Amino acid sequence: MRFDILTIFPSSFDSYFSESIIKRAQKNKLIKICTHDIRKFSKDKHKKVDDIPFGGGAGMVMTPQPLYDAIKHVKKLNKGAVIFLSPSGEIFTQIKAERLAKKYEKTKNKGLILICGRYEGVDERVAGYVADEVISIGDYVLNGGEVAAMAVIESVSRMVPMFIAKKESAEKFDHPQYTRPETFVVGKKKLKVPKVLLSGDHKKIQEWRERHKTKVLKLTRLLT
Repeated sequence: MRFDILTIFPSSFDSYFSESIIKRAQKNKLIKICTHDIRKFSKDKHKKVDDIPFGGGAGMVMTPQPLYDAIKHVKKLNKGAVIFLSPSGEIFTQIKAERLAKKYEKTKNKGLILICGRYEGVDERVAGYVADEVISIGDYVLNGGEVAAMAVIESVSRMVPMFIAKKESAEKFDHPQYTRPETFVVGKKKLKVPKVLLSGDHKKIQEWRERHKTKVLKLTRLLT
C-alpha cells in the first residue's frame, strides 16, 4: 500500500517513519511512504505557496497552483484517494482506517494521497473540488496537517496484513492492561491486579476484557 504526503515541511516526517514497526513495514515492502515538497511545484520565482485571503482576515492562505500541480504529479504515481486533512472534515475512526486499508492493502500503486494544509487554510478550489475526502483526526486545530497525516498513516498501516504479527493486536481498542508485580504501591495505596486475570479461566478473562473495552469502538460500529 502506498502513501504520498504533500507538505511544505517534508523533513518533519523523517524521524517518525524511520523508527519501529513502520520502518520494518517499509523495509518489507508492505507499505511505501513518500513525501513531496509543495514548494517545488510553485511557479513563483521565490517558491511562494501562500497569499493574503480575499475578503480580508488574519493570516495567509495556501494558493491553489502549487498544490494542484503537486497533486497532478503525484496522481501519476498513486491512483488512490486524495484526502485533505482539516478540522472541518469527517472524523477519522477505526472503522474508517479498516475500510481504507481493505480497499488498497493489496496494491502497490494505489493508496492515499494526503494533503497537509498550513497557515489559515487551503484555497477552497483545491480543498473542496480536488480532494476525494476531507478527514479530521479530532475537533481541535493544529498548526498544519502533518501530525494528522502521521496518525492516519499509522492507523491505516496497522490494518495491512502482516504489518502487525497478531491480527487482534492490530484491531484492538484497549481494555485495561496489567503485568508484574501483582501488587504495586502508589503512595499509601496498594494497587492489585484484578483477581480474574490471575484465575487462569480464559472464558472469564475474555468476558472481563469485553466488559472493559473502550466504548468508542462500540459507538463507531453503531454509527456505521
